[in-house]
Amino acid sequence: MSETPLAAPAKVLLTTPRFEVVEVEFAGRQGAVRRQVIRHPGAVLVLPLVDGDRVCLIRNYRVAVGKTLVELPAGTIEPPAEPLETAMRELREETGYSAARWRALPGFYMSPGILRERMHLFVAEGLTSGPPAREAGEQIENLIVPWSEALAMAESGQIEDAKTLCALLLWDRLRRRPSQA
Repeated sequence: MSETPLAAPAKVLLTTPRFEVVEVEFAGRQGAVRRQVIRHPGAVLVLPLVDGDRVCLIRNYRVAVGKTLVELPAGTIEPPAEPLETAMRELREETGYSAARWRALPGFYMSPGILRERMHLFVAEGLTSGPPAREAGEQIENLIVPWSEALAMAESGQIEDAKTLCALLLWDRLRRRPSQA
């Protein structure tokens, strides 16, 4: 399938510090089509491996859903920062950990029907603990669990965050390959 070019420049409907909402027009099969799209600079997701068999998840209160979710550390890329730089910052801020080794995994889009947010996924290893530097208003608590428990939490529905589910299941598959682990 070929890319469909926009028929006109995007019209900005809303601008916020983290994203903007635009209306785009493109040629559909039956004429011009308009859609609203959220433009986002992208985000990072960090899978911190505490040792060979434990992972650092976080409990994070999310205002949008009105409850605390179990997640992996994550954050918005603030241009001109690069994804790895952002991942290092977010890991330190949210968990207090810093990592000696970083590995990029395949990225993904969270909800491409409306949102242009690319999630950049990293595995962090060789962790050293330190004090977190959480932003004002962040209600975060570290939750270090064995790998098998993290997977059980994903399977049971205790983990409801889609990006965390994607990362855990992708890494579980990749780590079983001798050349990846």
